[in-house]
Amino acid sequence: MSSAAPGIIRHFLNREELFMYDREASYPLEDTRNEARIEFTEKGMQHLSSRRCEIIKISKSSALIGILTQFQLPENFYLDIPSARIPLIGCLLKRVHSNNIIEARFLRLLSDRDLNRIFVYSTHPNHRNRTLDIYR
Repeated sequence: MSSAAPGIIRHFLNREELFMYDREASYPLEDTRNEARIEFTEKGMQHLSSRRCEIIKISKSSALIGILTQFQLPENFYLDIPSARIPLIGCLLKRVHSNNIIEARFLRLLSDRDLNRIFVYSTHPNHRNRTLDIYR
């Protein structure tokens, strides 16, 4: 094995880590309208700052989030959906659009139960007749 081989392997692994989330199976985004909060730490401080937002589209693995004002969002943050009682979903920032829409990837997949709960409390007309199944 030559001395250049470890450098090539290290470079390959770094590239794999960068595109890890792009290679996962993506789930289709569904329209929704839920009030939520983005929570994050500012400048490495211990306290959490929070900003109000609205979830526009959501799937098991990602979401499109609309914010009212433009602010500097860190790469990692939490998404809190109080109406559906889903606390602190870990997120990675994928992209920020110029019209204050954020694309975020969840650190874990949402369960079908959590996704259904989000749709029950949505104000979007597509989810008007959804009901909460309390026996699951």
